[in-house]
Amino acid sequence: MDRHRPALLVMDLINDVVHPEGKFADHGYAEQVARRGVLENAATAIQHARSADIPVIYVVVGFSPTFVECPADSMIFADAPRERKLILGTWGTQVHDAVKPQDSEVVIAKRRLSPFYGTELDLLLRTQRIDTLLLSGVSTDLVVMSTVREGHDRDYRVRVLEDATAAADERLHEAAITLIRRTAEVTSVRRALPAP
Repeated sequence: MDRHRPALLVMDLINDVVHPEGKFADHGYAEQVARRGVLENAATAIQHARSADIPVIYVVVGFSPTFVECPADSMIFADAPRERKLILGTWGTQVHDAVKPQDSEVVIAKRRLSPFYGTELDLLLRTQRIDTLLLSGVSTDLVVMSTVREGHDRDYRVRVLEDATAAADERLHEAAITLIRRTAEVTSVRRALPAP
């Protein structure tokens, strides 16, 4: 991949969000992930990244069992404490088996949409001299878009693997991709991470 040093970010592909039995299954994510082949495409991206010695970094959203870090006024997270969603260390916040991390791979827990906010992600990337972010995950309009914008403002080269992302419905996904094209390259797993 030319002179740049990339890392693959696998974001929020956790059971509560993408598994048919997850607590967000009725929001449309699991259906869209299955329809778009997101887990299969993300698994291919992970396999090709590992073969090319490209770091794979996982990001999961979640809170402690007391939800003390959960923003009470958030339209996204407000019902998490009441419905006991997104509790770190439970099945719901584990990465889906189809794309699970290896023991040597980093898993970063975040408490907001952006994987940069309140986490060690930027430090981890800079100490490895990463300058290019390859993004996969759910949801396109939330974590992916947040990462695009923050990555841009932190001077990373950002590339979204469109076929390894999804939103709650196709309309939100397409709207997000349209906006993302203003600050990041939109590509595919095959183009960004060709088979070794």
